[in-house]
Amino acid sequence: MARSQSASQTAGPYVHIGCTPNFAGLENMYGGHELGAEMFSSDAVGTWMTVTGQIFDGDGMPVTDAMLEFWQTDASGRYAPHGGSEGWGRRAVDAEEARYKLRTILPAGLGCEAPHIKVWIVARGINLGLHTRIYFDGQDNWQDPVLAAIDDPVRKSSLIATRDGDHYTFDIHLQGDYETVFLNV
Repeated sequence: MARSQSASQTAGPYVHIGCTPNFAGLENMYGGHELGAEMFSSDAVGTWMTVTGQIFDGDGMPVTDAMLEFWQTDASGRYAPHGGSEGWGRRAVDAEEARYKLRTILPAGLGCEAPHIKVWIVARGINLGLHTRIYFDGQDNWQDPVLAAIDDPVRKSSLIATRDGDHYTFDIHLQGDYETVFLNV
């Protein structure tokens, strides 16, 4: 009997119960802590920063039920776990403003890659999680092979977080004129 791949399903309304239970109102699951709440311990070495943003659908409306996971290197270009680094984080967007907030360390570039954070997005209506990257304004981004493969400067800019001091803003557009570049990984 030949086997075939099962159909994928969207994240649905229950993804937050297991992945971000505090967001779902289940504060005592996992000892009251969200999995992936802290990417680095408070004594981790590096330049601390905050990344915030919103996720928008094809009509420009905020997506209020998305969950994001983040992976990154530490300030010396190593992936976790070691020395106070979990290396990954998870956030549910705020249900009222559809905003996420990530407190982390500016990652180091790795080889020819510019400093970046890998992002995975799931939400109701997304059959397979979407992969993208956050690059940072003010960094040497233009030799990065992912950015170099994107010819359109407007599309390329959809991957660059704008900077204001130690705060970066990175909005994600799922469709439409300002659609964020998503990676097929």
